[in-house]
Amino acid sequence: MKKFNIRKVLDGLKEQASSSASSGQSCTQENNLMQETLQSENFQLCKTVRHGFPYQPSSMAHDPVQKILAIGTQSGALRLFGRPGVECYCQHESGAAVISLQFLINEGALVSALADDSVHLWNLRQKRPAILHSLKFNRERITFVHLPFQSKWLYIGTEKGNIHIVNVESFTLSGYVIMWNKAIELSSKAHPGPVVHISDNPMDEGKLIIGYESGIVVLWDLKSKKADYRYTYDEAIHSVAWHHEGKQFICSHSDGTLTIWNIKGQGKPFQTITPHGKQPKDGKKPEPCKPILKVEYKTTRLGDPFMILSGGLSYDTVGRRPCLTVMHGKSTAVLEMDYPIVDFLTLCETPYPNDFQEPYAVVVLLEKDLVVIDLAQNGYPIFENPYPLTIHESPVTCCEYYADCPVDLIPALYSVGSRQKRQGYSKKEWPISGGNWGLGTQSYPEIIITGHADGTVKFWDASAIMLQVLYKLKTAKVFEKSRNNKEEKQNTEIVDEDPFAIQIMAWCPESRMLCVAGVSANLIIYRFSKQEITTEVVQLLEVRLQYEVNDMESPPEGGGGGDRGGGGDRDLPTPGAASPSPQTTGPPTHPSTSSNSSDGVRDNVPCLKVRSTPLKQSSGYQVELVVQLVWVSGEPPQQITSLALNSSYGLIVFGNSNGLAVVDYLQKTVLLNLGTVELYGSNDPYQRQPRSPRKTRQPSGGLCDINEGSASEDRCKSPTSDHRDNSFSRSRSSSVTSIDKEAREAITSFHFCETFARKGDSTITPCLYVGTSLGTVLAVALNLPPAGEQRLLQPVIVLPSGTLGRLKGSILRMAFLDNTGTFLPPAFELWYEPNAVGADSEERDKARKRRPVSVSPSTSQELQESQYAVVCSEKQAKVIALPSQNCIFKHSITETSFVLRADVVQMNIGNCVACFCANGHIMTLSLPGLRPLLDVNYLPLTDMRIARTFCFTNLGQAMYLTSPTEIQRITYSQETCENLQEMLGELFTPVETPEAPNRGFFKGLFGGGATSLDREELFGETQAGKASRGLAQHIPGPQGLEGMKGAASGVVADLARARIALDERGQKLGELDERTAAMLASADSFGKHAHDMMLKCKDKKWYQF
Repeated sequence: MKKFNIRKVLDGLKEQASSSASSGQSCTQENNLMQETLQSENFQLCKTVRHGFPYQPSSMAHDPVQKILAIGTQSGALRLFGRPGVECYCQHESGAAVISLQFLINEGALVSALADDSVHLWNLRQKRPAILHSLKFNRERITFVHLPFQSKWLYIGTEKGNIHIVNVESFTLSGYVIMWNKAIELSSKAHPGPVVHISDNPMDEGKLIIGYESGIVVLWDLKSKKADYRYTYDEAIHSVAWHHEGKQFICSHSDGTLTIWNIKGQGKPFQTITPHGKQPKDGKKPEPCKPILKVEYKTTRLGDPFMILSGGLSYDTVGRRPCLTVMHGKSTAVLEMDYPIVDFLTLCETPYPNDFQEPYAVVVLLEKDLVVIDLAQNGYPIFENPYPLTIHESPVTCCEYYADCPVDLIPALYSVGSRQKRQGYSKKEWPISGGNWGLGTQSYPEIIITGHADGTVKFWDASAIMLQVLYKLKTAKVFEKSRNNKEEKQNTEIVDEDPFAIQIMAWCPESRMLCVAGVSANLIIYRFSKQEITTEVVQLLEVRLQYEVNDMESPPEGGGGGDRGGGGDRDLPTPGAASPSPQTTGPPTHPSTSSNSSDGVRDNVPCLKVRSTPLKQSSGYQVELVVQLVWVSGEPPQQITSLALNSSYGLIVFGNSNGLAVVDYLQKTVLLNLGTVELYGSNDPYQRQPRSPRKTRQPSGGLCDINEGSASEDRCKSPTSDHRDNSFSRSRSSSVTSIDKEAREAITSFHFCETFARKGDSTITPCLYVGTSLGTVLAVALNLPPAGEQRLLQPVIVLPSGTLGRLKGSILRMAFLDNTGTFLPPAFELWYEPNAVGADSEERDKARKRRPVSVSPSTSQELQESQYAVVCSEKQAKVIALPSQNCIFKHSITETSFVLRADVVQMNIGNCVACFCANGHIMTLSLPGLRPLLDVNYLPLTDMRIARTFCFTNLGQAMYLTSPTEIQRITYSQETCENLQEMLGELFTPVETPEAPNRGFFKGLFGGGATSLDREELFGETQAGKASRGLAQHIPGPQGLEGMKGAASGVVADLARARIALDERGQKLGELDERTAAMLASADSFGKHAHDMMLKCKDKKWYQF
């Protein structure tokens, strides 16, 4: 063991300090550069739309006339759905759970009741719904809310058993209160419990049925203010439903029974049913079942009524999935659901409760899905759900967002994806069809790609603020299914669960090439084809990527000195040579070269086994090559932290905490396999120490604890697990020494480009730029054979060619601009059909021989002009002129926080750097000057899911996973913000309310039809008096009365304007009434005087006047 030389360490530190000082001095801002077009007024940040299933839903409501659906969540969110493509998201400020929703049917308004005992009135007549009024109860807890059709009086039941009445227009409490003790009187000695149901008799609005939790039901007469009947059952009540004729009602109970009651037969129920109970032969009560949480009783004009219920299964059905039961006549259908049922609603032809209901569908809200069942077809098939609610089908582990894609891409993906659709759906149109689409002018194609924990990759059409799934790829098909052999599993797999989870994705939209990296240190490269094929043997490369420093001091001149288990000490590899064996450099035949040494140490074993049987690949993405990192001397491979693909060069590059490997996927060979330190060659500025082999297993989805947890790694961790979330904070405050961190320098980013490989070069060549966790940018020159056949035969030469510069923090993003400031995208190959035959095959060969599309300068005159490299790290951004490699602009992005995601994006009139920081700030910087253009404190980083899924893309678009089930899209473009109102759909559309049912001649003559109630007179202040002042506090909406008066387009607009007009009209009528009264008094006075005069003059003769 060599002695530790402190002098060399000090010299190294001095060199580093002097080099950084000189770098800082060289960052002199040149004013003679190109004119920057983007200004701060081009940027504005706002949320655009939220997609996906509402996270943790808690309540639901439906407007049968407008045909829109509302869902409330446990976090106070409100999601509204109309026809496919018409969605809206709102949020209650308090964040309390939404316990009940009630539409003002066909009025464009919605009432929400929250767990914090507040009630809110939402206006849905504007594109972004707003709260009109709020009422906060202080003394009582809200348990149930009911708003009768075409009524403005809202019934609110409480935990104490009382019922309060609220005027929906003014949101004020009525003095009319139904107290629990008055309702039950002496029928029960104990408190009846909270109110669990309120509804009025369909045929008599003056009769209200009140259900108490203990099992007591009261029929209350609103006019006489007393109970007509009381119905008592010895099991707790969960819900109550009326027959439309108002003569019977049905209750669901906690023992799995349904009781049907005649309203005039209060002694015992007319009928008791236990839908899932076994009926004993001796006539005894059936065995109790699980509670029936809700029941609905819907009638049809021609057939038997429907009884629909959730719950009520027998206790002996352990492990059975949650069920919805549909009872129709003598048939009982039990429909199993994938998740627990939160709520369900029956959709009916009429909004009138006193008419035949004619149910046609059931909307079932599950914990993680929304299902709509067709009641009109045999077998009750479900409707195909057109909303993008399957984002979370398997937990999302990573995302990518692409705007302004090739126009033929979405049709191509849709074409292959449409063949994957399930069969057996209802043939009818989706029943929730309200609202209208927006009139947006945003026409460029946008695609979102999501990677999932089960190895699936989903492509979504995200154009024009909509979202629709296009295509689904299952990457796990490439591997053998894991056996239940625990010992085998522990020895080879490096994750405890989800071994197929997607960690990073690289995609070239132009060539349609796709590469995905999984948590099991594997890569799969896919080509897109419209034709189905069968692959006999999946092409496989196994790579040993192990980093171990033997020299305690700086590496010797010209040497890399990395021992990767079997390679030994050696000089820098010759250009184009693959790293030494054992490593497969060509497509091997199965089985692979896995081996155990004599002491049982795993070596050359991949974490997953690639399938050895033929693989049938349908049209779409088809496997081209699998690359797997293998165990080395008993140590598992480190997970992949960075990935890049270039279709023009036919190369894939990936890196981890040990180093990087470059793979030629056309020739199926490894071109370069280097430890990070070997990239530096003799210029390594760090003094490194050896590390002991790492024996511990990694948590699922986690990454190696390197470089204080760089942002690119953390984005790759699965955002679905709590222990994974905690790993981020641990890694930021790791106690690893700085020297050890340097020894584990990870590769964090790549960028393929055509640029100057070395300082002072005069020619542009294909290059790969590499960013590390210590902030170093290194260049690798690529020497490619000519296109066509020679590209498949001659080797690609790969040669590390020095350092470009160094920044603080991990390198996150690199990009290149030409001398006019125009963005230089990497070269790409246009897509061709890989499985073409005949004439198509000739076209394919022509396409492959064509020079790849490149936007780099090619003529000798242009070569004299310079380029600019844009580099962004966790802490700062730099613009470096090429080929001189002078830093011309430098900007410190953050001192106290760190950047999680950075992208160089193209806007309509220029380019900029967009950054998202851990402190919640979103920033944009101009190019090339790095002037701050936007800095908004958008949201504090409360959830690592946001950090790992945040993506910027071109034209001012960005997205992130705001919950495990929802994507939030935002824009930082002023132009998009201005056009957003037009792009958003409208929920409310003017629709005439259907006519009320005809009472018929005899019912009109002899009575028996529906009787109405003057609720205004009964609940108004004149008769009911004022409510108790401290019971609830009225909170006007943010717009206030003046805003309501001025905003003709919103705020339950018609209701508000009508109320204001009524107030004004009432005032004028009052003045008119006063004037009429004065005139009447004057006329009375005149009449009296005239009468007196008549009496006085009665007996006088004409000549006496």
